[in-house]
Amino acid sequence: MKHTPNILFVMTDHQRADSIGMLQAGREVTPNLNKLASVSAFFARAYSTCPLCVPARTALATGKYPSRNGVVFNDWKGVTAGDHPTLHEILADAGYRVAHVGVHHIRVKPDLRDRVRFSLWVGNREYQRYLAENGIEDDKTETMKPFKKRVIEFADECPISMDYSNPRTGVWGHDARHFKDNFFAREAERFILEAGREPFALFVCFWAPHPPLRVPEPYFSMFPPDRLDLPPNVDMPAEGEPPLRRLGIAAQLAEGCSPEDWRRAWSAHLGLTNLADAAVGRLLKALESTNRTDDSVIIFTDDHGEHLGQHRMYQKMEMYEQAIRVPLIMKFPDSRAHRFETPVSHLDVMPTLLDYLQIEAPRGDGKSLMPRIASGDEPEDGFAFSMFCGNVALGDMRRAVVNRRFKYIHDPIDLPELYDLETDPLETRNLAEDEAHAGVMAELHE
Repeated sequence: MKHTPNILFVMTDHQRADSIGMLQAGREVTPNLNKLASVSAFFARAYSTCPLCVPARTALATGKYPSRNGVVFNDWKGVTAGDHPTLHEILADAGYRVAHVGVHHIRVKPDLRDRVRFSLWVGNREYQRYLAENGIEDDKTETMKPFKKRVIEFADECPISMDYSNPRTGVWGHDARHFKDNFFAREAERFILEAGREPFALFVCFWAPHPPLRVPEPYFSMFPPDRLDLPPNVDMPAEGEPPLRRLGIAAQLAEGCSPEDWRRAWSAHLGLTNLADAAVGRLLKALESTNRTDDSVIIFTDDHGEHLGQHRMYQKMEMYEQAIRVPLIMKFPDSRAHRFETPVSHLDVMPTLLDYLQIEAPRGDGKSLMPRIASGDEPEDGFAFSMFCGNVALGDMRRAVVNRRFKYIHDPIDLPELYDLETDPLETRNLAEDEAHAGVMAELHE
């Protein structure tokens, strides 16, 4: 390995791609990430392989689509997860001290912790111990009932009822320093500050802004609902929406929400996003204070997005931009800042990083973005793919392909969808039945 910079790889959960650079209530939603993006390769059209936590994170770690690595939904019991090498073990084999702080959600066999000798592992178990040591009771089932909604989903062709977080909001009733992501940020910060000369690869996976929308102060009050600018298609399905789309989990979770409910949901979600951004800022400051910023690779992304009422949907689990487009920032030593607009995939992250480090990448489904990062040039067009196969078992089966202008969504039991993202970025008009776009439909379907 020729280059041995330290690596800081940060992920959030449910963070919308449009949060980067967003202004709401006269305030930057992500000031630290905005600053990082301004000096990095910023991919404005990056896409998750799946709008669901476990498949998205496992695909990112293995460089393979969910359909190829075997992890296609969250409940992986019975799923044959293949023995695919992960980015973590590749870096460990190359001599890096690999550390993990935060949410896990990567499913491979053998388990990730059996494949890699981690220098540090801090997850939910350590957070629960911290709460107990500080006399803070974790949320009980009864406490969380108002923040849950029961929906019907199809699993292996059978209807089952499941509880998911709804858009209800509330204050998390403890000091913000005890909030999960602030605990994770302190642990990751300590690792950076105490690290020696041996190169490290630190993976930090924050929980925010994942629901439930229970937010500590001052973040709960940071973005007043009546001062927010909401997209015009909040609580508005697309014209020509396929008839079965209202049966999906995301649509069911949005049922019965008023305009005021959505404003409160946006307020809480933005507060959690700002909290996560502040946590990222702590890590960037730790790199700076130890003189590591200029010789570190910094990668930031998210597993998937969040509808927040757009298309009259909540959470993820659909193929619309709000659910599958993700922020992606990559900063390499000596590379120049550039904003890229051509679609790229989460699957491109592993080969890009390994290309820079001059480590041979395993055969995967992505491609290195280093040539365009180094030159600032990008192709006129590109494609990204995403899929959703159900949450806890095989159910909804949707696929999406997106190029620089269009998105095509295929559902084997429902009508297709086609959106012109150049003229209709909010995907409000389905063009699939428009004869003028038959050629585009045929091309993307292939």
